[in-house]
Amino acid sequence: MARTDYYQDPNAPEANSIVSAVTAFVLNGDGQLLMIRRTDNDLYAIPGGGQEIGESIADTVIREVREETGIKVTVDEVIGIYTDPQHVIEFTDGEVRQEFSICFRATPIGGQLRTSSESKEALWANPEELESLNISDSIRLRISHGFERRRKPYFTPAS
Repeated sequence: MARTDYYQDPNAPEANSIVSAVTAFVLNGDGQLLMIRRTDNDLYAIPGGGQEIGESIADTVIREVREETGIKVTVDEVIGIYTDPQHVIEFTDGEVRQEFSICFRATPIGGQLRTSSESKEALWANPEELESLNISDSIRLRISHGFERRRKPYFTPAS
């Protein structure tokens, strides 16, 4: 199912759902960031996805990273909670989802890098390569916060 992300776009459709979701900021021992190129919008992103019934949110991180990249991780800490109502995601089935995503720092512990039905490319990107990749503003914010090593988790401020 294809999707279109709208970020601070006055022409964005009105949201009709919210789903608990995660993203994972994963650095390897060489300081490279685990990235995917999504099949649904062709943008580069850090791995992530929606929570399923019966999962803890940490289990969601572990499952999503493994599904999308083949990499096994442990979950270390929260980088931020991203709930900007001006970021909506429109899906071809009519769902328009308001952003609700928790970004976690995770550590790779095994696995083999591979693609999936959700990722047409999986890669370890050097930080200097990130500028040249087509990444949404919302994901760039999470990546920036991950590299900053903030003392406290970020959260979307009140409007």
